[in-house]
Amino acid sequence: MKNNPPPSQNLMVLFILLLCLITDSLSCSPTSPRNKYHISKYIRVSCRQTLYPKLCQKSLAKYATEIKTSPKLLATTALLVTFNTTHSVSKRLRKLSVNRALKLKPGEIQALLECVEEVSDSVYELRKSIKELNDSRKGPEFELRMSDVQTWVSAALTDDDTCMDDFTTRGKVKVLVRRFVVRIARLTSIALAFINNYAAV
Repeated sequence: MKNNPPPSQNLMVLFILLLCLITDSLSCSPTSPRNKYHISKYIRVSCRQTLYPKLCQKSLAKYATEIKTSPKLLATTALLVTFNTTHSVSKRLRKLSVNRALKLKPGEIQALLECVEEVSDSVYELRKSIKELNDSRKGPEFELRMSDVQTWVSAALTDDDTCMDDFTTRGKVKVLVRRFVVRIARLTSIALAFINNYAAV
């Protein structure tokens, strides 16, 4: 039987992770060479199970010290990375929608506004998922909690796809939005893969 860290320790680790993600500080991962190889191997092997292993490794490698070999922390970190990136994209899309210099056509404006709404929904769903995943503990409610997390993250992925479906015509704006949205969709897919693995442990 595995010994799970106390809730207070989990919260402290998650606080450090969130601080690292917000500041994007490389100093958050002071790993010794020997331990770094072992931990990086865990992340590398885990990332191979996803559809986007290179993006997975790139986005999670700097948090190897905090993740160690914990399936829960791996899933939580991937979810935090996804949330922060999606939140950033949401703000960028809002700025694009009011940028008069782009001289957007009415159809492009409408598609962009709908995309902003979809990505905002995704941010909301990812935020709920982070809290629920953090509160998850092995026990009677574990399966229900994880089912909720899986549903919300899957919904966030659907929102990202719907955003791109709103653009029925080609143009520079669609290309730019696609670049942003494809990245967050892939990060969401990675997070969901790790959440599914943790739920099955």
